[in-house]
Amino acid sequence: MATYTVTSPISTTDTSGPPPSGNQNHRKMLPWQRRMLSLHPQSRIQHESQETLSREVSQVTANTSSSRQKSWWKVRLFRGMINDVKRRAPFYWSDWSDAWDYRVVPATVYMYFANILPALAFSLDMFAKTAMSFGVNEVLLASVLGSVVHAIFSCQPLVIVGVTGPITVFNYTVYDIITPRGTNYFAFMCWIGLWSLLMHWTLAITNACNALTYVTRFSCDIFGFYVAFIYLQKGIQVLTRQWVLADPTSAFLSIMVALLVLMTAYICGVTGNSNLLQRHVRKFIEDYGTPLTIVFFTGFVHVGRMNSVDLQTLPTSRPFFPTLDRGWFVHFWEIEVGDIFIAIPFAVLLTILFYFDHNVSSLIAQGTEFPLRKPAGFHWDLFLLGLTTGVAGLLGIPFPNGLIPQAPFHTNSLCVTRQVSDESETGEAKGHTTRVVDHVVEQRVSNLAQGLLTLGTMTGPLLVVLHLIPQGVLAGLFFIMGVQALEGNGITLKILYLCRDRHLTSPSDPLSRINRKPAIYFFVAVELIGFGATFAITQTIAAIGFPIIILLLVPVRTLLLPKYFTQEELSILDAPTASPFTMESVGGNFGESQSGFSVSADMEADGNHANASDIFENNDSVERGEARNPRPTAKDIHRRTSFRGDAGVENDVSIEMLRPNLSGQMRRDG
Repeated sequence: MATYTVTSPISTTDTSGPPPSGNQNHRKMLPWQRRMLSLHPQSRIQHESQETLSREVSQVTANTSSSRQKSWWKVRLFRGMINDVKRRAPFYWSDWSDAWDYRVVPATVYMYFANILPALAFSLDMFAKTAMSFGVNEVLLASVLGSVVHAIFSCQPLVIVGVTGPITVFNYTVYDIITPRGTNYFAFMCWIGLWSLLMHWTLAITNACNALTYVTRFSCDIFGFYVAFIYLQKGIQVLTRQWVLADPTSAFLSIMVALLVLMTAYICGVTGNSNLLQRHVRKFIEDYGTPLTIVFFTGFVHVGRMNSVDLQTLPTSRPFFPTLDRGWFVHFWEIEVGDIFIAIPFAVLLTILFYFDHNVSSLIAQGTEFPLRKPAGFHWDLFLLGLTTGVAGLLGIPFPNGLIPQAPFHTNSLCVTRQVSDESETGEAKGHTTRVVDHVVEQRVSNLAQGLLTLGTMTGPLLVVLHLIPQGVLAGLFFIMGVQALEGNGITLKILYLCRDRHLTSPSDPLSRINRKPAIYFFVAVELIGFGATFAITQTIAAIGFPIIILLLVPVRTLLLPKYFTQEELSILDAPTASPFTMESVGGNFGESQSGFSVSADMEADGNHANASDIFENNDSVERGEARNPRPTAKDIHRRTSFRGDAGVENDVSIEMLRPNLSGQMRRDG
């Protein structure tokens, strides 16, 4: 099916001069575009609203960018960071005032447990494989550092920052390579952090995050699939370690507890999305089910004869002290000069990992399924990540960065939903309702609060409580985190589609629009090969190089896949990770026209111009995650106008109307 690409009628060639009038723009439009606007007053209203916003954005960008197109090799230093701060600064006060919402409470509690318990389980791994160099307090302090700094100063505070599985692999792989040489491990890690700080800042200053425009669902799904399997693998490793550290009775009880934690927490999630019980009861179970499951099974192992079983628990140390007998400040000068330069290639690998890992976490946390209304800032956030990396090296703690799947879980926990009729259903099923996301409570308090709670966990009484948690419960939490991450992953959804009975598959499923079914099989196979290569290398001594494999996924998608798949197939199989509104910071999404939309040739051939207004509605539906919703009324549009642009001027138009055209007006930073 041929596709015509229609560019926006708004001129963007010269932002320094006065904007053209609406009549001039109307004359420049194609004939069929003018017919659509004349047939549909709502489309004309949207067109005029876009022109109004265009003039305001042009006035703002005229002060910060030249009208001439810069050569690709000319980098405007600091431009991305400055624009990120300018875009986000008007929303800073609302980031605190908007926290006066009930959704912040369950989000804080859930993220506290979802962040701290996996991190503690990772500390078990590093504790055993780095000769107790990293323990509970080091991991807790790293989580506090990342949470507090990014919650207060970042442009996107929804991203949860802490200790991840990939950095765990990185830390003990460096230990295996360096310590046989007699090198001071903490001093070497400190120099890795300092070199990486300079590299992060160089990338941020030179606007290197613009390359994120080429990162699509293909790369994000593969990396998310890999992280999910890391969680499952770590859970299995925690259980297998019980056979070495304890007797068979303790090992069997740990396995039973881990599976019970998995099943109970999973049932809580299913109940929250079902029609069982009252709405408030369902929401309570969904919001607090996982934390209460952890608390319950921590006490459950002391019931009856299980109390006599010696279960392995989480090892802890003195409050606010490092695990080993050392100070918090690393003596980074106690190392040979040659080892300082040997740390550079390790810092390069760490920077590649964090560049991809943190930004992908941010992209997924701002995915198209979340109707976010506040701008992102990838350049500034990368600068902050470099700062926390250097400070972590000086303190001798693991390097924190964006967490998958905790970051999207955090955004999801802040979603306010509503019930709407499912118009895709027909026949007897017609009239059923489905739950869609109305808006997200975008604020900084939940991230900051869970970070401060983590800091409080380093106190003596709470460390005693942590010491009571059986390792089997931690393994169960690993399993539930991995399973939940796999459930929403694009690879999993495509595999389930291929395994489904085609007679029972809804025709509204986007994958059903692909005529070449082998194309779906091939695309999934490529994704699984990418995941297999990433996962396999982490099981060898070459695990330190797995960031290279992850980085290579981007050129595979942009250069190789278009040679086999058509553009229409890729638009369905590999949709953009985040909306154009979110991607303004880096110049928009890969493969999308800057300010246009697509109209199928067969629609125009059928003369079905009456569906022209659906183009804008479908764009809005995809961005909000509300496919095929009824068109909002004028009252609904006015209710969703709390949008303030860079100039600080409120626009009395729908945010859904404004957002698709914004990306076409903002020039790429750098």
